[in-house]
Parts: sequence; C-alpha cells; structure tokens
Amino acid sequence: MSLLDHESRPFLSLTAAFTAWKAFLLAIALGAAGASDYDTSTSVFFDVLYGSEAPVPTVAARLTRWDALYFMSSAHRGYVYEQEWAFAMGLPIVVRAIGRVFAALGVDLTGVWEPVAAVAVAHVSHLIAVLALYQLTIVICSDRKLAFVASVIHILSPAGLFLSAPYAESPFSCLSFVGNLLFALSFKSSPDSLRRNAAVIGAGIVFGLSNTFRSNGLFSGLLFAVEVVQCLLAFINAPSFSKVLRFVAPILGGLLVATGAVVPQVIAWMRYCGGNSPEAELRPWCSRLIPSIYTFVQEEYWNVGFLKYWTPNQIPMFLLAGPMLTILLKSGTDTLREPSQGLRRMGSGTNEQYRIFVRTLAATQTILAVLAITNYHVQIISRLSSGYPVWYWWVASCMMDKKRQGWGYAVTVFIVMYASIQGGLFASFLPPA
Repeated sequence: MSLLDHESRPFLSLTAAFTAWKAFLLAIALGAAGASDYDTSTSVFFDVLYGSEAPVPTVAARLTRWDALYFMSSAHRGYVYEQEWAFAMGLPIVVRAIGRVFAALGVDLTGVWEPVAAVAVAHVSHLIAVLALYQLTIVICSDRKLAFVASVIHILSPAGLFLSAPYAESPFSCLSFVGNLLFALSFKSSPDSLRRNAAVIGAGIVFGLSNTFRSNGLFSGLLFAVEVVQCLLAFINAPSFSKVLRFVAPILGGLLVATGAVVPQVIAWMRYCGGNSPEAELRPWCSRLIPSIYTFVQEEYWNVGFLKYWTPNQIPMFLLAGPMLTILLKSGTDTLREPSQGLRRMGSGTNEQYRIFVRTLAATQTILAVLAITNYHVQIISRLSSGYPVWYWWVASCMMDKKRQGWGYAVTVFIVMYASIQGGLFASFLPPA
C-alpha cells in the first residue's frame, strides 16, 4: 500500500507530504547558513534581547527574518514602540502563553526560546490547516481526490518559509480553514437546530481569533452578512417567529468576527488616548472618527494606502506578484460565475447553500487580490493567499480537467519554484518579504 494513498489513509499521506516538504524547505534555510546575511538585524536583535553570550539555535537564526523580528520582540517584552502595533498580537500572545505553561510545569526556559516556540507553532498550525482544508473539501463536495490534491497544493504554498517561520500566516490559515469548516458543517443541520446555530457561532469565534493574527480575517465577516441576507429573504417569503430566531446566530457570529479586530484597537486606544494621557501627548490617530492605531501606523511607517505603492521603483514588486494575483483573480472570478469551476463536482444539483458559501469565499479572495493591487505592499500577496481555499480548489480542479490541465500543472510548477527560491532568499535576509 502506497504511503501517499488518498483513498485509504488521507491524513497520514498528507502528513507524510507535509513532513517531506517542510524538511526540504528547512534544508534550504539551513543551507543558507553558510552565506553571510544581507542584513544583520537578526544577530543584533538576538544580542539586544538575549545578550551576546546566549546560544542561538541555527533554525531560529535562519527563520527569524523581516516581520518575525517584530513578532518575537513583542512576544519577549510586549509592545514598546507605536509602529510595533502594525503586527497583530495573536502570535506573541500564543508564544508568551507557551512560556507560562512551561514555567508552571517547572521548566526553566532560558536563552533564545521564543523564536523556536513560534517556529513550532507555525508548523503545527500549518499541518492543522492542511487537514482542515481536506475535511472542508469533503464536507462541501465529497470529492476525496480533489480534497487531497488541493491540500497538497496548500502544503506547497508560494508562502514557502513564511509558513514555517515566526509569522502569523500559518496560524491565520489554520483558523481560517477551521472557521470555514465549522460554517460549512452548519449546513448539514436544519436552519432552526441548536447544532446549526452552535456551528455558526463557533465559526464566528474562530474567525474572530484569526483577526488577532491577520487583519484580513475581517473579510470572513462577509459569510455572516450573506447568511443574514438569506435569513431575511426566507423571512420575507414566509414570516414566522422561528425565522426571526434564525438571525441570532449569524449576527452574533459576525459581531464575534469584528470583536477580534476591535479589541486590539481598544487596548491601544486605552494606552495612548485614555484619560490619563495629556492632550498635548495624544497621537494624531486618537482624534480620528475611527481611532485605529493599526491603520495609522500602516500609513505613517509603512506608507500603506490607496495607490501609494504605485511608484516606478515598485514595478518589480508588481511583476513579482503578478502570477499570484492572476491566479487569485482568475480562480475567484471563475468560481463566482460557476462554483463547479473551483470544485469540479459542485454542479447545479448541489445544495444551493454550499454553492452560495463557495461563491462568498470566492468573493472574499477576489477582494483580497484587488486590495493587494490598490492598497497593500503588493508582494505580500504570495503569503496572504495561503489562508484562502478557493484558489487551491481551482488549481486542483484544473489538474483533473483535460481542458484545463495546462493551467493546473503550470501553476503547480510555479508554486514549487517560487517557494524554493524564496526560501533561500528569506533565510539569507534578502527581499522580497
């Protein structure tokens, strides 16, 4: 029996593929240890936080790059400088919680342990995301082969080493796919059942948590907005008290999604804009209509905003992001028009709730791609895309469709090449990031 047998033991097969790919990427990262770093920020960071005598594990040195420095700094000493609030608090909180657990068990964690813990969190989160994507696909269309291929494509994601490093991408993907799985499972129960309401609210909790890792988790709120519209249409067609109660779960779920985004902003507001702060010392964002520290620091320190990245010197970044943007836009618009373009067995006879669900996911993915073009540092789309399932389904469906196989195989080759090259660049502290 083959180890990669998607029929008899899919989870074991996916775990084997996951382990092999991670070993390959880590080998690239460790191989880069022989070359000098383009940037010395990592060594300076470790010296400042842990002391120059602290032993630094090679894997921590190779993977603590770019934004990971901010995440690990926050995990070690909390937010100190205003610009650090651009990096969501989810990962630092998890790393600190791991430290407290070990301390409660009497384990003395000394030296450079936070990055190692974060790397472990990234790997475990990514594996859970792979298995959740497989199960989500099974729930929606019962296509084992498609589920397996899509999950393998997620393993090979162009996010590459970002899904192994102390970054928020792996936990976000994990929570995104688990939230989608809970939402999809809700359709298996009757609209008025406790089980359905619990699944929808549970999805809201999970999506809310995803917001504490990446702000684009807020897009998941679209699922709940669409569900509210569906409840409204059902009520208009046949008004009843039971149909009024159907509004409760999606509204509460949507509020929970928003809570994950709002709570960190409230914490920042209380720190910088609260009553104890003299008015002369208040930061400019405190007086805005929506006083968001995240929006302010992105604009102030990273020049993020509408068309701000549209400058001649950023043309290479747009060219670099072009293939992934094309994949996201093509798969998103194809699936919006006809869900079976993304999931080959999702024909017109499929439960309409699942078709609406998949179309909504395609819409959120398309919105992400458009915002990456107009508002974000466009090159980050290769890692932002890791938490959105539609394009994985679409590529897998292309690979199994004779008319579209060229697309599917070309995309897969691109992903493997991009992740491999990017891994070497990342480990050497070279752009793009």
